[in-house]
Amino acid sequence: MRIFSSSSSSSITRRWFAGVVLSALSTVALAQAAKPHVVVLATGGTIAGAGASAANSATYAAAKVPVDKLLAGLPELANVAKVSGEQVFQIASESFTNEHLLRLGQRVSALSKQADVDGIVITHGTDTLEETAYFLNLTVRTTKPIVVVGSMRPGTALSADGALNLYDAVTVAASKDAAGKGVLVTMNDEIQSGRDVSKTINIKTEAFKSQWGPLGMVVEGKNYWFRAPVKRHTTQSEFNIDDIKALPAVDIVYGYGNMNTTGIEAYGKAGVKALIHAGTGNGSVAAQAVESLKALRASGVQIIRSARVPDGFVLRNAEQPDDKYDWVVAHDLRPQKARILAMVALTKTNDSKELQRIFWEY
Repeated sequence: MRIFSSSSSSSITRRWFAGVVLSALSTVALAQAAKPHVVVLATGGTIAGAGASAANSATYAAAKVPVDKLLAGLPELANVAKVSGEQVFQIASESFTNEHLLRLGQRVSALSKQADVDGIVITHGTDTLEETAYFLNLTVRTTKPIVVVGSMRPGTALSADGALNLYDAVTVAASKDAAGKGVLVTMNDEIQSGRDVSKTINIKTEAFKSQWGPLGMVVEGKNYWFRAPVKRHTTQSEFNIDDIKALPAVDIVYGYGNMNTTGIEAYGKAGVKALIHAGTGNGSVAAQAVESLKALRASGVQIIRSARVPDGFVLRNAEQPDDKYDWVVAHDLRPQKARILAMVALTKTNDSKELQRIFWEY
């Protein structure tokens, strides 16, 4: 009969307990390692905003909360993916410049090439979120999920939407079924295409819509898909952010009743390479503006007809003889989206026929 002393029994117990702890830690580590790695690039906006009180849902300061605090406030993300964050900018999105677009695009491209990165989320102010999403959709060549997300209310507000939007964005970015679908936008439970989604409401959480409908939805951490993009994007694109060092000047002039030509002529003198005309109806151009636009085209500036109406698309040679004037139509792209595509396209060509092809295909 073997008799164990209390000291030897205690030693065995400690070794057993240490083994259990080590095994548990190993299991946690393996589980964490098995999760996809999602990088959150923070740029500011309302999702990083703060108000003076919980009642302030529309009056607040944007771009106040750093990315580490943003992620720390959502511990549930650890159940979805291994999440790391980078603070790229801390600005309100109306202040985004071409330089910000290029810098962000280059960082997204670099991360997408890393073997240890499975998906990328960009937190962004909602005012120009759709422009950034479309720019990345055109220029970043990867099949890895890229998701742009924001919020309509700051995190300090009652019924703040940012936490769920961010959770949904990470869910989508971490999922294999989101690969190859281009740059996505997750807002208000919906998964939208970065190409054609636009901010249509400025005071409600259901702010982002596409006239062609969402690609899918996120419900309780699960993706449901209903359609896929057919326009060229990401790996199918002829454009590459790695080759773009600067973006040409492209501006927008707005059509309205009793329109004058001051803006058109001023942009011409400023040296724009292309001018988007946000026309009424089917991209209509006021009679008094036609000659100014024709003169601008004769000087080498590309004229692109878009429309200020939220839905529909501009028909070529309908309201204006585009073939005769050598103008381009923006198809279904709203003026702000048309500007993004025009800038990117002009890094490759200044031929109007090629530009029209690009507007049909993207």
